[in-house]
Amino acid sequence: MTVYILCFALLLVGIYGVLTKRDLIKIILSLGIMGYAVNLMIILFAYKKGAGFAIMLRDGINTNMVDPLPQALILTSIVIELGITAMLVALAIRLFQKYKTFDITKIRRLSG
Repeated sequence: MTVYILCFALLLVGIYGVLTKRDLIKIILSLGIMGYAVNLMIILFAYKKGAGFAIMLRDGINTNMVDPLPQALILTSIVIELGITAMLVALAIRLFQKYKTFDITKIRRLSG
């Protein structure tokens, strides 16, 4: 139960960083933290105590197995997060080249 609370706290840290920080790099890192928290939560929901892995069965059929679908979805999610993070970093670099700052309030004032 405490693992779920810690995972939710990690999600709240990410949300706090996205909503309160002005630095573009900190916002990108906070989005990454939120993504990792969601991935961890999905893996925790799919966990069964004492369950075996489907690929490691040796003696026939085991009815108490871990569902491999959430693990596959998380692998896909990690790849998508990597692409989104790379795009956001490229966007931040381009904004820095144009406005010479990572502060989003100054970027909003300088737009035009």
